[in-house]
Amino acid sequence: MNYRHEWKHELNYLDLLTIRQRLRAVMEPDPHAIDGKYLIRSLYFDNLQDKALREKLDGVNMREKFRIRYYNGDTSLIHLEKKSKVNGLGTKFSAPLTAAQAQAIVGGKLDGMLDSPYPLIRELYCKMRDQGLRPQTIVDYTREPFIYRPGNVRVTFDYDIRTGLRSTDFLNPDCPTIPAGDAPIILEVKWDEYLPSIIRDAVQTPGRRVTAFSKYAQCRIYG
Repeated sequence: MNYRHEWKHELNYLDLLTIRQRLRAVMEPDPHAIDGKYLIRSLYFDNLQDKALREKLDGVNMREKFRIRYYNGDTSLIHLEKKSKVNGLGTKFSAPLTAAQAQAIVGGKLDGMLDSPYPLIRELYCKMRDQGLRPQTIVDYTREPFIYRPGNVRVTFDYDIRTGLRSTDFLNPDCPTIPAGDAPIILEVKWDEYLPSIIRDAVQTPGRRVTAFSKYAQCRIYG
């Protein structure tokens, strides 16, 4: 299991312009991005006690959250993902879903999940049955990604964060969303064993500190 380090910083627009210029000089754009960015739509799961939300807000050292995600409005490639955190280090598990499978899960039609060849889908089935996990809210945002191969470093800017409130109709491109309050621009830096000094220097901005900002938590303020 490969756990990765992660930093998050809250930025303003001037920070974004400055750091973006530095990163373009030393990092590669993500080849999957279109014009340097892509749109992300996620649907997060939680139970009736808001376990995932509360553990995030309380800073619990060992926690996990499930989501279904696709990019640029393309529902031909959807992934079920589980993000896990242990003592500040993170890892992600993923399994592909068809649009029909995703819609069935969102609608609570769980038949067939136990027959999936993917352990993650079977795990979600068990947690939906035993822990009451259910879809909670849509989270939309724009991401600008950069990669640096030494250290397997990935740096992203996330902004224009929007919430679907309590809507779970995430396969509908016309599903209404609203801005998630005065959400900042989020810089995320992820790496494996070491963070090269050239990247460490490029992302530094005076007065900015590491934050535990959660897009899911920000969007749950509204529903």
